[in-house]
Amino acid sequence: MSRPVSRVLTLLELLQAGGVRTVADLAERLGVAERTVRRYVDHLIDLDVPVESVRGRYGGYRLAPGHRMPPLMLTDDEALAVLLGLVSGRRTGLTAAAGTAGETAAAKIRRVLPERLRRRLDAVLDSVAFTAPPAESAVPETAVLLPVADAVRHHRPVAIRYTGGRGGDGERTLYPYGLVAHAGRWYVTGRDLSVGADRTFRLDRVAGVRILPGSFEPPAGPDPAERVLTALATAPYRHAVTLWVQGTAEEIRTRLPGSVAIVAAEAPGRGGLGDGAGAEARSEPQTWSRVEMRAERLDWLPGVLASLDRPFAVERPDELRDLVADFADRLMESARRTPPHG
Repeated sequence: MSRPVSRVLTLLELLQAGGVRTVADLAERLGVAERTVRRYVDHLIDLDVPVESVRGRYGGYRLAPGHRMPPLMLTDDEALAVLLGLVSGRRTGLTAAAGTAGETAAAKIRRVLPERLRRRLDAVLDSVAFTAPPAESAVPETAVLLPVADAVRHHRPVAIRYTGGRGGDGERTLYPYGLVAHAGRWYVTGRDLSVGADRTFRLDRVAGVRILPGSFEPPAGPDPAERVLTALATAPYRHAVTLWVQGTAEEIRTRLPGSVAIVAAEAPGRGGLGDGAGAEARSEPQTWSRVEMRAERLDWLPGVLASLDRPFAVERPDELRDLVADFADRLMESARRTPPHG
């Protein structure tokens, strides 16, 4: 490929990145004079590429908004990034498209790549191994995700047809605050006008979306991700668990994620939480944090609490105290056991 042609294609790649690019910036990136940049732009226009000239102090060139560029032009790094993104997106449930859309998109990209690059990228995809199993994802319909995202961006109310986890179809009117992808699922959080309270909804359980007239102002406070994690941690499971763990809220949150527990910092040296230490330890008060969880079963909690490697006290329920004691007895028994021979 001759150098002028190569530079014209490079100019096209720079414009495809979006936004207005000044003549001076383009000239510097291409290593040519500004007059040459204008000549390269004329070449693109002759090829029916819709390059627009933007006047003014910050003017320059840009591609016409909404134009679909044929053919697809990707560098080696860009092609690898796209294909690996599609693969990892399918495994983690973040590819927001139902059915085989991710696979067909990857196949289309492969078809337009040069044979040399396609073989190299296939070698990467065939040889890569993942340390975690694929997520059990619940992917929303594109016809649901896109209008909800548009409503979030423009602060518009929506009407959704929603099926709850325990059944019961119904239409809800929602002020959507934000979209959140978590653990293979997509959620929308916002104000449910049907009940006058903030709620979180799984998008894969939404059957239809209508954007309604009007607008709303999102409230101050937690961001959408924190709202979703709090909703998951406080879901109405069978057991309400309250603990006190020695350490700051920040330290404990590294072990207990927001989707599992609500952690609140408490003042240092909270009374009534003796740890059995001597006078020297009591003279240096420690920070204790309150931890609240909801759980359908309690049998998994003793192991989690042991993994914290921090002093803790169970406030409720009493059943958890017995489970922790039984777990400690089993650990002690295993510590004293000699290895089998033979």
